[in-house]
Amino acid sequence: MEMSAHSRGAVAVLLAGAVAAGVTTLTARSSEDSAAVSFSSSSHAAASEDRKGSLALPAPTGEYAVGRDSLHLVDKGRRDPWVSKAGDRELMVSMYYPAQKGTGKPAPYMSTEGAQAFLKQMELEVPAKVLSGTRTHTYADAKPESGKFPLVVFSPGFKMPGATLTGLAEDLTSRGYVVAVVDHAYEAAGVDFPGKGILPCTACGKVGPTSFQPAAEGRAKDLSFALDQLIGSTSPWRHAGMIDKDRVGMAGHSLGGASTAATMAQDPRVRAGVNMDGPFIDSGSNSGLSGRPFLMLGTKADHSPGGEDKWDSVWKKLDGWKRWATVAGADHFAFTDLAPLAGQLGHDDPMGLPGKRAAEITRDYVGAFFDEQLRGKNEPLLDGPSKTNSEVTFQHSSTRDAKDSSGTSSRP
Repeated sequence: MEMSAHSRGAVAVLLAGAVAAGVTTLTARSSEDSAAVSFSSSSHAAASEDRKGSLALPAPTGEYAVGRDSLHLVDKGRRDPWVSKAGDRELMVSMYYPAQKGTGKPAPYMSTEGAQAFLKQMELEVPAKVLSGTRTHTYADAKPESGKFPLVVFSPGFKMPGATLTGLAEDLTSRGYVVAVVDHAYEAAGVDFPGKGILPCTACGKVGPTSFQPAAEGRAKDLSFALDQLIGSTSPWRHAGMIDKDRVGMAGHSLGGASTAATMAQDPRVRAGVNMDGPFIDSGSNSGLSGRPFLMLGTKADHSPGGEDKWDSVWKKLDGWKRWATVAGADHFAFTDLAPLAGQLGHDDPMGLPGKRAAEITRDYVGAFFDEQLRGKNEPLLDGPSKTNSEVTFQHSSTRDAKDSSGTSSRP
């Protein structure tokens, strides 16, 4: 079934009909159909041009400055699944790392050419410079901090470039993580590959009920290959010594969330994972993830118990620490940068969750999850309802995590 109209919320005004979102849409339609839209009118688009450069990602909450490198990875053991003539499978990986303050130079959100390709693919009448001019809190070629840090790998939603997870990557990095945001060739427009330029989204329109599982399984191979490169005996990343190879997590949005679970099902190196508003595929006997922690974070409208998205069945199979949290008023894009950026352009849905608040919730819950599971910190935020986060509902509960008669929380 389609997402409910309410669940689309604020970002739907920005991207209404442009991207089919979440499990229900990806599994129910043969393609992600686009519809030409603008913010509201051509006159508004013209006004937005005057505001170019006015957009900014939320400030990170941690103590570290954020550095960024870019890696081009080529898997010579696999052919590209979307373009047979393309040759070996290619990935672009943005490496975010704790950096020394005052070093490096400000890094762009994305190139104007990349933004133009992305917006064209989505059929959005938005000036490319408005998006590409978004101010980040990242510094290219910054000097790394000393020490070792947990690694978290991100995979974006289908059609969405990894840049749309920049805000979350920056915040997690500032808290003391290395974050690798993976772009999968031919699965989004707007990503520049060395020697090939900005690749088209050839896969767009090809993922439906019969092809979704192989698409997620293909991404899982991408993500495991990226781990091979990043934490193997040799690494192409110049700062690979910063990574604590025994503390690896993964998170993804939409198809990236499905791919996170699929990767964990076959790759024991990933200790903990997060699916942000994505579907799940059937991983057979490995669907329980061998007791490893997993957070399901989604919209209340589309991912509450009883929905047609397999979250109920997956929840029952997970056999380790687990949480299923839903966010009231959120739409599918609330877990990406598109939410706060739409809010800054004045497009918060008055009946939905403000973009700024969506970014705060995503940052806080994903950060708390990895702090607890990869760094051993006790995070009460994950224990249940919070007065300061009334939008978040914990669906079901795990007996092993319930409070015992003494009032203390039992944790694996």
